[in-house]
Amino acid sequence: MDNLACATKGDIVAVTVPFASQVSTLQSIAGAVAGKIVLDTTVPLVPPRVARVQLPPEGSAANRAAAILGGDARLVTGFHSVSAQKLRAGEKVAGDVLLFSDDTEARDAIARLADRIGLRGVHGGPLANSVAGEAMTSVLIGINKRYGVAEGAGIVVTGISAEKARA
Repeated sequence: MDNLACATKGDIVAVTVPFASQVSTLQSIAGAVAGKIVLDTTVPLVPPRVARVQLPPEGSAANRAAAILGGDARLVTGFHSVSAQKLRAGEKVAGDVLLFSDDTEARDAIARLADRIGLRGVHGGPLANSVAGEAMTSVLIGINKRYGVAEGAGIVVTGISAEKARA
């Protein structure tokens, strides 16, 4: 099934593509996601220097997504700090995921999905804050390389309960 067919069928659409494919992927599904929650996990990684923060001219991958999708989609960004390989392989993942959105209900829906796979969704603020989560990915990749963290370093936000994470 291609991306457009998937986007047409789903109530929640997850966009989990490399940065180089973000624009074309979002353009291909934009008409099918009006009114739907779209989780975009895109991080502006530009090989070969993926351990260095490299923001796009738009300021963030989230800004690019918002510009392409317009106001019709209920955009949430996040899962930037979770190993894509582990998620793809169905391996256990742990930690917190920062979620960014101007739509509180959409963000809460994605937080509930995070809970179902053993993560905790933490409200990271409006979509404009997504740049912080996106940039943190390069930092975590650098930590993995520097310290030989084979399982992938992640983020845990301390001092808040699961209930408070949603507030």
